Amino acid sequence: MTTDERTPFTVEDLYLIGWLEDPRISPAGQVVAYVQVNIDRLHNCYRRAIYLAPLDGEAPRRFTSGAKQDHTPRWSPDGNRLAFVSTRDDDQGQIYVINTFGGEAQQLTKMPHGASNPVWSPDGRQLAFLSRCNEEERVKEDTGIQSPEPETAWEAQRLKDQRRHEDKERDDPRVIKRLPYRMGTEFFDDRRRHIYIIDVPSSDISAIPMPRRITDGDMHYSAPAWMPDGNSLLTTATRDPEADSLFAYYDVLRVPLTEGKTQVLTEAGHSYFEPQPSPDGALIAFRRVPEDRLLSAGSRVAIIPAEGGEPRDLTAHTDLHIEGFQWQPDGQGVIFFAGWYGDAHIYAIGLEGTPTHQRGATLVGGRRIIHAFDVGHDGTIAFIASSPENPCELFVRHRTGTEMQLTGLNTTLLATRYVALIEELRYTAPDEEVVQGWVLHPPDFDPNRQYPLAVYIHGGPHTMWGPGFRTMWHEWQTAAARGYIVFFCNPRGSEGYGEQWRDAIRQRWGEADAPDIEAGINKLISRGYVDPARVCVTGGSYGGFMTAWLISHTDRFACAVSVRGVYNLLTEHSTSDAHELIEIEFNGYPWELYEELWYHSPLAHAHKINTPLLILHSELDYRVPISEAEQLFAILRRQKKVVEFVRYPREGHELIRSGEPRHRADHMTRTLDWFDAYCR
Repeated sequence: MTTDERTPFTVEDLYLIGWLEDPRISPAGQVVAYVQVNIDRLHNCYRRAIYLAPLDGEAPRRFTSGAKQDHTPRWSPDGNRLAFVSTRDDDQGQIYVINTFGGEAQQLTKMPHGASNPVWSPDGRQLAFLSRCNEEERVKEDTGIQSPEPETAWEAQRLKDQRRHEDKERDDPRVIKRLPYRMGTEFFDDRRRHIYIIDVPSSDISAIPMPRRITDGDMHYSAPAWMPDGNSLLTTATRDPEADSLFAYYDVLRVPLTEGKTQVLTEAGHSYFEPQPSPDGALIAFRRVPEDRLLSAGSRVAIIPAEGGEPRDLTAHTDLHIEGFQWQPDGQGVIFFAGWYGDAHIYAIGLEGTPTHQRGATLVGGRRIIHAFDVGHDGTIAFIASSPENPCELFVRHRTGTEMQLTGLNTTLLATRYVALIEELRYTAPDEEVVQGWVLHPPDFDPNRQYPLAVYIHGGPHTMWGPGFRTMWHEWQTAAARGYIVFFCNPRGSEGYGEQWRDAIRQRWGEADAPDIEAGINKLISRGYVDPARVCVTGGSYGGFMTAWLISHTDRFACAVSVRGVYNLLTEHSTSDAHELIEIEFNGYPWELYEELWYHSPLAHAHKINTPLLILHSELDYRVPISEAEQLFAILRRQKKVVEFVRYPREGHELIRSGEPRHRADHMTRTLDWFDAYCR
């Protein structure tokens, strides 16, 4: 099909675009397991299935049914079995094991509150996993009290209904004693994530043993990692259950399987994540963040001896925010991925005394964003990436350095659609700092005409957008196909430009970053093909904050769409599940910084808004509660300004990323229709 025969993207294409997650290379290094996600339009939901792709480039094949959600594939050490989590028999998710040569999956766990994060022991005889329980349930487990197994399907359903009813009664009324007490779209209960061990049956006909819990206490534990000797596990746990934090106060723990006391390997001053032992078990690597600068410093990889000791930073000198890492197969360093100037690449950095200790090495580069990767025993890397031309595919980098694309998930759709080229735009802000942005042009672009401009602003605030940003890729393409010049950038506060750039908005929300965005708009207007009277703006979360901030400080925008935005920093602090975000970003509490927080709130300036505004918000958004939108709408409506407020039921803060497909399509349609009403 020629370029002229390709059709522009539409909102409806949302239902045709899939994506991939969680690649895992088999121990023999011949195949990679991964999760494919597709939209089920009829049932308005997502389906996840596990696929296997040979690393020699042969066609992938579907391995599990994906009738509901099959995810988190994990190879046994011998490569003969695959453990995974599925909701096929329990909406909470349970762990299954399947022979990689074929056959039916065997349900391994029947935990009352679900099971997740399976990890094989080094000898392949056991699995460690997480499951939730409260103090009462832990006491019953410790005393050996077990509920009898139901003998019939009717009895099993009755038991499930009884548990659901009892849980509902326990939370009526709901008693709150800690912060945060809700997240996502749900309230927390008194159950904490604990680590369990289960012996894996040697065959499908063997009896399933009971799992045993190896952790205790009123605290959450993270996904475990086995030490190479198989006698203990690494994990992280909340240092202080009374700390009331989503972001901080996690320590690295070494938990023995049998005798011995759990050992705390780290100290206060940092929060620690994802501990992993070196292949020989001599060292432990983890990501860590300074607690006094949780958002501005970025995440770094550090190492300690296996018995504990003073951590040594491996990546601090790179000024990169590390998003994920693994040990190199030879144990001489780590492989990690991080964002930098609109792309996210895979790097290697060695231990002290190795050639790559100071300078590092780029293993996977290019104009793309890496989302996940896995390293095989021989150094082969399987990775999932998106690019300006394709929102998501799976690739392999062989140890020779050659690269191959393994999937063609979106190939058929892209072959029939016009994909707008994404142009990089470097420009100077009023203080002469260089800002990086990008521009998309409509399919019929003529530089001698004038077009409306759609400005998109990212959330976070410490996020990095780039031309391969998967969750926005389709939306940008659809706006360009609708006839708009599309512009987005990474203003001050964005990730991917180092610590100084990231920290520039601290205590300066709106003031430090708005000039960067407006300078980009001015740059495009100066080219002559943007109509200055037809500029519209939109953003979500912190991007919603910035949208409201801009239109309350200038009348240059023809219209605006603010999505899940923060509008009142005083109320956001005390109603959000991330209340400490305000404390961290402004170095204090509302009762200490009342005037400063109110000044930096768009709501304080909302009476000056004259721009027609569409407010989109999720009713179960606990990150930015819908009361934020209610306040902004009420103030504008009381002044009889042009404003419309749309509430999405059942949705949380992840509306445009993982919300109901119909709601995502509606959000995109309403945004573009609002733009059309004032800019076409």
